[in-house]
Amino acid sequence: MKARKSKYRRVLLKLSGEALMGDRQFGIDQKVVTFIAGELKGISQLGVEIAIVIGGGNIFRGLEASAEGMERTTADYMGMLATALNALALQNALELNGMPTRVLSAIEMRELAEPYIRRRAMRHLEKGRFVIFACGTGNPYFTTDTAASLRAVEIGADIILKATKVEGVYSSDPVKNPSAKMYREISYLDVLKKGLKVMDSTAISLCMDNKLPIAVFSLMKKNNIRKVLEGKTIGTLVKGG
Repeated sequence: MKARKSKYRRVLLKLSGEALMGDRQFGIDQKVVTFIAGELKGISQLGVEIAIVIGGGNIFRGLEASAEGMERTTADYMGMLATALNALALQNALELNGMPTRVLSAIEMRELAEPYIRRRAMRHLEKGRFVIFACGTGNPYFTTDTAASLRAVEIGADIILKATKVEGVYSSDPVKNPSAKMYREISYLDVLKKGLKVMDSTAISLCMDNKLPIAVFSLMKKNNIRKVLEGKTIGTLVKGG
């Protein structure tokens, strides 16, 4: 067994669907998926077990469709199916890089993925496989942020790695406000009180109740995932206190 060089034993990486778009207006940019797969391959020797949750906003947004008149439950199920497309795209990129993977879906689709069973997911992780969770929680009205928090708690992850398009958590939108302050560390309560766009309130509350820290950092900077796993200070750490 390889010696562990990571600060963490088991982590959950949360990727937004929008992260897979690159500069496109929608869909999947294969260059971005290939970059992410390369970053994950580069940390495979650290001895850390990695589970992944991907959103589906690059393909379909349930909330936006609901606002435009679609029945919310139907829209949310369509959004869950979009996450399965992203999961399969990442699985393909990882396997082309020689990395063993399993996609576990909260909605049964036997030809494409294994059904989500907690113990099965944990055995895959223990065997060194990348586990990709698809279709959120399998229930409408819950976001993939909440699914990420729930799965992280269920599998006993040490931390959630929230990989985004920005450097960390800011006091306001850094694109609209160049003077926005980036926090190096912030509490769950302050995230909720200030209405900061880290994860939705259900996800943050679940992390707070289970004392599960969240590292927020830029996805597209090379070696950032590795740096977080090695315990280096980048981005923002959300935790208690």
